[in-house]
Amino acid sequence: MSSPIVITGMGMISPLGCGVKPVWERLTAGQSGIGLIDRFDTAEFPIKIAGLVPDIEQDPQAGFNIEPLIEKKERKKLDLFTIYAMAAAHEALEQAGWHPESEADQQATATIIATGIGGFTTITQAQQTLDSRGYKRLSPFTVPAFLANMAAGNLSIRYGFKGPLGCPVTACAAGIQAIGDGMRIIRNGEAEVALVGGAEACVDPLSLAGFNALKALSTEGEEPTRASRPFDQARNGFIMGEGSGLMVIETLEHALARGATPLAVLSGYGTSADAYHITSGPEDGAGAAAAIRAALRMAGLQPGDINYVNAHATSTPVGDKAEIASLRNVFGDSLPQVPVSSTKSATGHLLGAAGGIESIFSALAVMHDRLPPTLNLDNVDPTMEDLDFVPKEARSQPTRHALCNGFGFGGVNAALIVSKMS
Repeated sequence: MSSPIVITGMGMISPLGCGVKPVWERLTAGQSGIGLIDRFDTAEFPIKIAGLVPDIEQDPQAGFNIEPLIEKKERKKLDLFTIYAMAAAHEALEQAGWHPESEADQQATATIIATGIGGFTTITQAQQTLDSRGYKRLSPFTVPAFLANMAAGNLSIRYGFKGPLGCPVTACAAGIQAIGDGMRIIRNGEAEVALVGGAEACVDPLSLAGFNALKALSTEGEEPTRASRPFDQARNGFIMGEGSGLMVIETLEHALARGATPLAVLSGYGTSADAYHITSGPEDGAGAAAAIRAALRMAGLQPGDINYVNAHATSTPVGDKAEIASLRNVFGDSLPQVPVSSTKSATGHLLGAAGGIESIFSALAVMHDRLPPTLNLDNVDPTMEDLDFVPKEARSQPTRHALCNGFGFGGVNAALIVSKMS
């Protein structure tokens, strides 16, 4: 039997702050990272709130501090999503103790960093420069900054990782697919270690206006921290977030041989396509259910073995309902006994980075036997009243296996199972 794939390092940049430990403490304390947008004028704009990463001045304890991370002259060459990925990678690699120096170890390290939209703000700002100042004023780093694979590319260059390099761009399933791709690469013998996860930074007038045109975003602004309310009958759209969640993964055998500390097991992964509609899944959740079943098969588990579900649940009326349909499809009558929560109630929806940070949250739930809450759940959707959504407060509960879901436009589905070290 092949050696299990384990997590040995985790790093996080999120609307709740930076660093896995403070973010987890805030998440389980019921705090929210959603607030008013202060990066551009929203006075005449329909969307006024987002899950923005706080800087060190706003949040001295866990704010984002770019100063020690990237030299000033280098910053103009990078989009913010890449900068967030660099910060998350630094934390994950430090925890894992993985700094390969030999050619063999460098060749054996894969870099798979997902994104949904990539350097979107670089594109919109370049267009403004083109319109107002002409083509000669465009930076030569415009294209290298906005390309979706540049978070992976820059990390590979910075750390000398010479193994497979990839970038799933599969909308909101991308973060989980990056982890799944890393698992496959290790299992296939193409690499021994992989840096995997997602990064996103697209809180921009154009992206927000585009999602608003789809009627996908909440237009609330009076109480930002209450606007993201998955599974609530008054939910009216998602809140866009930003950040990065990355992890270092490797086989248990490799981790122990080099003296690393395994944190949790990646026991199952599955992915599928709805082949149904560009923005919504089928009402019975069949496509998502297929991904979950594939993850269970890989893990050698039954639905009844799952102790917690970190749902994709974004707080859109259609999306939340479809996901619950998929869970009923898999778990049947036993679903009311399985706690399900949506951490997007605290972070907003990080699009391509969502699966990265939510997989880490799932691993932490398993490691600490503690379930993060679904915030703002005042009146559960009547079609879901029989279910346990861990409302408002975190819960201590023995947790051996956690399921983490990610679903995206185009009908893409991904599911990951994180298990406790035995």
